[in-house]
Formats: sequence, structure tokens, C-alpha cells
Amino acid sequence: MSAVPAASARSSVVTSILIIGVLFFLIGFFTWLNGPLITFVKLAFELDEVGAFLVLMVFYLSYFFLALPASWILKRTGMKKGLSLSLLVMAAGAVVFAHYAQQRWYPGALSGLFVIGSGLALLQTAVNPYISILGPIETAARRIALMGICNKIAGMLAPVLIGTLVLHGIGDLDAQVKVADAAAKTVLLNDFAAKIQLPYMAMAGLLVVLAVGVLFSPLPELKTAEANATPARAAGVAERTSIFQFPHLWLGVLCLFVYVGVEVMAGDAIGTYGHGFDLPLDQTKMFTSITLGAMLVGYLVGLALIPHLVSQSRYLSISAVLGVVFCAGALLTHGYVSVGFVAALGFANAMMWPAIFPLAIRGLGRFTETGSALLVMAIAGGAIIPQAFAVLKQHIDFQWVFAGLMIPCYLYILFYSVRGHRVGLSRDGQ
Repeated sequence: MSAVPAASARSSVVTSILIIGVLFFLIGFFTWLNGPLITFVKLAFELDEVGAFLVLMVFYLSYFFLALPASWILKRTGMKKGLSLSLLVMAAGAVVFAHYAQQRWYPGALSGLFVIGSGLALLQTAVNPYISILGPIETAARRIALMGICNKIAGMLAPVLIGTLVLHGIGDLDAQVKVADAAAKTVLLNDFAAKIQLPYMAMAGLLVVLAVGVLFSPLPELKTAEANATPARAAGVAERTSIFQFPHLWLGVLCLFVYVGVEVMAGDAIGTYGHGFDLPLDQTKMFTSITLGAMLVGYLVGLALIPHLVSQSRYLSISAVLGVVFCAGALLTHGYVSVGFVAALGFANAMMWPAIFPLAIRGLGRFTETGSALLVMAIAGGAIIPQAFAVLKQHIDFQWVFAGLMIPCYLYILFYSVRGHRVGLSRDGQ
């Protein structure tokens, strides 16, 4: 069932999808800036890999801490005011990051990323269930895939923009820094760090403008309790009274946790992975865009196949198997070929979020906002799994660490696609 009233014009639905598409573009742009930011902070703040990967740790942990509060905020503000607020929070975070990055104070820069992540937590908690119930839940993966295309196009542009405006010539700069005396090194790094300020201040201004635009947009308020009715009720069983009565949701939270971990590994950590083969910095800084290009292809394939030829859950199974195969390929090869297999994980990962999210919130009814918040909290997988990679690769061959972390995650996603998403649902709710 859709949350859009029967009297609503089709043009209104299209307008809503376009507006939400812009928001998903923003989500993708800020999220996939993290890959090149790892390269930026490692040089600008003179960090080792473990320290540089705190970019991912802080950014994704903000989802864990802020998702549930975000659901409470949305219940008080409503959809449009909540979306506008999320954009203003992101703008504030961008200003904080720009200020402290330019000053080369790493804790302050990380605090800015945490604030940006907090705004994104509020934004994600709203837009994911919104797009899921804007039409029939059975076709939600297609709508989320459309949003994913917006997300990944932004993600492909982000590394190019930062690579051009900030990281251009970073290989030569790194060589200069290594041979410079203390005074010259400080000047070089201060000039390098200052390059990040203008792009982030410009993004902050754009976010403020968009916040005002969303507030006065024609986005309708959707009633999730009506649009996403509990399957048990439809089957004539007593209404469920607790979020803990939906085991498929909790299994989905874990599934989304490991999924975001593997997505971030394939997208943001691919530059570090390539650097493990001593590939040039001027090349590895762009590897994130290759992964996102593969994801874009995956979305287009998913749009063509779901749900007419393949169900959401079946396509998720296929994607998980591809993930295992590509991880094995990365382990058994070296250099650019191995990096190519990691980038190919973008194709395998593309339709996972669009499939997992609607499968996990299916039938939650009045618990949809809370369930969505729990799923958004699971985005913390993007903090934990890459950080484990950064730490373990100091002691174990990085290819074995990569495969050892990734393959079990894909196997769990395979379990959820086959069985986990059905646990606790009535036959009518499958």
C-alpha cells in the first residue's frame, strides 16, 4: 500500500521523488567525500593510516548516536521541518570542519564531521522510509534504486571535485614535505590545508538555501502507520505492541550494519587498499569514483530487473554471492587487477541497501519511524569494519585482512536474503 492519498495527482508524486532525489544527491556527496578526505587528512595533519581512518569512525558513529534522537525529533517537527533542520545541521558541520581543517586542528575537524553526520542521520531517518512508502512496498527497491543513482552520481563527483580543487598534485607535495625542513614543511602543509576551506564553506551556503527551499516545497506529510500496516493485523492476528516483536527488523539491522561496512570498504578504503600495492597517490585518490561507477551500473541493472524479473530478496541473494566471488578475486590477484575486483564490489553492493531497507521495515506500521532509526544506527558499520581493517593491516597482510572481514559479511547478507527477512512475519507479510 502507498502512503500517497488516492486523490493526489501523479505529478505530485513525481515532484516529491525529484525533491527526495536532490536530498539523496546531498547524502551521497557528503558521504563519499570521506574517501578523498582520508588522503587529505593523512597529509595535512601528518597522520598514520589508523589516525586517518578516524574520519570514517567519527562520521559513521554519529549515525549510531543520533538516529534514535532523530526519530523523536521528526515526530515533533514533522517531515518537512525535520528535513530542513537536517540540512541546517549539516551546514553548521561544514562550517566547523572548514574552520578547524584550515587551522590543522584534527579534533576540531573531526567534530565538524560528526556534526555533518548528525545532520545526515536526521536526513536518512526521514527520507529512507519516506521513499519506501511513497508507493507499494513491493516496488520500494526500484524507488530506492533511483535515489541510489542520485546518490552515486554525487559520490562519483565528490572525489573528482576534491581531487581537482584540493588534492591536485598531492603526490608531488607529499614528496616535497618529506624532504623539507620543519619551517618549510609547516608552510607547505598550511597552504595545503587552506584549500579545503572554500569548498566546504560553499557547500554550507548551498545547504542553507536548500533548507529554505525544502521548507516551502510541496512535499506531503506521509502517515507511515497507515501506509506500512503490520502484516499480523492483516492476517487477523493481534496487533503487535513492541518493536521487539519484529525479529526480521533486528536481523535486518545487523544486515545493514555489515552491508554499510562492506560498502565503505569498497568505496572509501579502496585508495588505501591500492596504496598497499605502492600505487601512486595521484591515482589512488580517484579509486572511489571507480567503485561508485560500478555501483551506478548495478543500480541500472537492478532497476531493469526488479520486481518484474527478480524479487528484491532474490536479487539481494545474487548480490551477496557476487560479493563473495569478487572478494576471492581480489585476494587471489595483485596490483591493478586486485583493485579492479574491489571496485567491482560496487556493482555487487549497489542494490543491497534498496533491498535490505524495505525488507527490514516491512509491516512495522506505527513502529516504522523507530525501525528506520534503528536501521540508520546500523550505518555505524561504516565506522567499525574499516577501522578494523586499518588496525589489522598493520600486523597481517592487507589482502587477507580485507577478505577476512568482507566475506563473512557477504555470507550473512546471503542468509538474510534467503531466510532472515522472513523471520517472524506471517505468510501474508512475506
